[in-house]
Amino acid sequence: MPKSRIRKKSDYTPPTTTATAVKLKSGRGFVAPLMLGLFLIGLVWIVVYYVTNAQWPISAIGNWNILIGFAFIAGGFGVSTQWK
Repeated sequence: MPKSRIRKKSDYTPPTTTATAVKLKSGRGFVAPLMLGLFLIGLVWIVVYYVTNAQWPISAIGNWNILIGFAFIAGGFGVSTQWK
């Protein structure tokens, strides 16, 4: 069987331009602290409600305090979608 010819490939030479660092700035520095703050407020709201036997934060609304705590936590998840 005849031997196939080997083609010589030219060597790759990278371009001579200098690379500059690209700085990405999203302008959303408030997102992470706000997200963590909402998570913590929601968690503290629910824990305080259970620890004080429904006397705090707002005793007049009863078990709706749990919903308010979860609303803060859900707000934190909503804000987290804006994090880059």
